[in-house]
Amino acid sequence: ALAWMSASASLQRLLVFFDDRPAARLAAHKKLVANRIADLGMLAACALLYGAFGTLQLDTMLARAADAPALPGAAQAALLLVALAALLKCAQLPFHGWLIQVMEAPTPVSALLHAGVVNLGGFVLLRFAPVVDLAVPTRTLLVVAGASTAVLAALVMTTRVSVKVALAWSTCAQMGFMLLQCGLGLWEMALLHLVAHSAYKAHAFLSAGSTVRHTQIRRLAPPTHAIGVRDIAVGVGASVAVTITAGLVWQALPATKDLTGTIWVLLGIVALALAPLAEPHGRFRISRSVIGLLVVPISYLALHELAGRLVPTGAAAPIGLLIFTAVAFAGLFAVQSACRVRPDAPAVRRLRPWIYSGLFLDDAFTRIAFAVSPPPPPQPPTGPLAPRRPIAQVPARAAEPRLGPLVTLSGSDYARSDAS
Repeated sequence: ALAWMSASASLQRLLVFFDDRPAARLAAHKKLVANRIADLGMLAACALLYGAFGTLQLDTMLARAADAPALPGAAQAALLLVALAALLKCAQLPFHGWLIQVMEAPTPVSALLHAGVVNLGGFVLLRFAPVVDLAVPTRTLLVVAGASTAVLAALVMTTRVSVKVALAWSTCAQMGFMLLQCGLGLWEMALLHLVAHSAYKAHAFLSAGSTVRHTQIRRLAPPTHAIGVRDIAVGVGASVAVTITAGLVWQALPATKDLTGTIWVLLGIVALALAPLAEPHGRFRISRSVIGLLVVPISYLALHELAGRLVPTGAAAPIGLLIFTAVAFAGLFAVQSACRVRPDAPAVRRLRPWIYSGLFLDDAFTRIAFAVSPPPPPQPPTGPLAPRRPIAQVPARAAEPRLGPLVTLSGSDYARSDAS
């Protein structure tokens, strides 16, 4: 617990690297408030666990919990507090705003935060895995909060123009999916998710400059094919058929374990994610579809089998949590498909501002957080970038920006004008 608190505290100064920016200071203060609430919950959880098991040694605690006929009430409350701390520090709804707004920090700091520190909530839950499996309220909280965050953040990410902000919303969604796996008892997949997300997100942030250029070129290029309902239906049918076949073949192999209902639900989510690769439109390529539809499900099952031999498999998830997960991601796919097919429909137009704002959940948390702990007053600029004399003494003509002629770029001439 102390190491987790220290890691968050040591990152705080990096978030205000540009301490003359009011937005950076406000975002760092919001993160500080969320972390202090999480730290208090974690300390209270330690006290409750000590009262329930008489020790703060994690291995001894887990052994005594396994020998007990039922998990004590104090331990149940402690695990809820641990899960709440993970939700706060993994930027889950409605506490997600600070992760989006600390993009004011330099990009290497963002890479450190998104690829390392924000993943610690999942690591702490992994260490408590045997007792979390026995706490149904904690598992329910993780599944509901994780699935809701993954669905909403995945929708918001598609509305953002800034590459770094889109990556921040991607982290919210990925952390939500990781906590969902913890709540469903798929500890081996949660561990793999943490490792894969850390490597991917560090690379994504550190290469954000080239990503901006490629994204602009892609957005400026005219669409080559209009997506229809038939295209989406064909893609879903092909993806689901291939994924189910891969699962049945994998399950029939002699050296593999039987697939549980939880794994089948996650395979369904994988099939929906791969459905666009099988859509029969102008961008369809046989090679890409074969790689996506065959290699990805098989790799997913192989990694699950390998990690299951390293990390103990958790207890089966309640059927209600599986139904909630399936409905949540089916609804996500339906909304995304509707936005692709009819982007100018009245319902989509009315929904887009709500999706863009994240249902305005961060506004409510910001008001509460700043009422509990008011943000610091703005500071005058300091450091090498600070002005050497007051702004009022700068001549008016020196303060006026020199703007060239407004140039409108199209997809065809973007490459030629990029150098200039």
